[in-house]
Amino acid sequence: MGSVLIVYKVFPSDITVDFKSLKNKIEVCLPEFSSIHGYGEEDIAFGLKALLVQVKFPEDKTGVLEKLEKSIEGIEGVSQIQTVLVRRTSR
Repeated sequence: MGSVLIVYKVFPSDITVDFKSLKNKIEVCLPEFSSIHGYGEEDIAFGLKALLVQVKFPEDKTGVLEKLEKSIEGIEGVSQIQTVLVRRTSR
């Protein structure tokens, strides 16, 4: 059975949002069968950065994307999220 890797671009509501705290809040939102595969940052403009979050979960799980996206959007300090990449992996 394979896995699905999704990369989200999380836009903070302000340039003062602490990414370490934001990462912890995102990890709390994850379903128990998923995991963080990695993080990154992308410069947007005027000091604003977006947090790139790679989430991995089994491909046989359905209906989890919408719940996860709504949970992340509900975090204080997040203005919006954007799906950047969805990819199936064999591991």
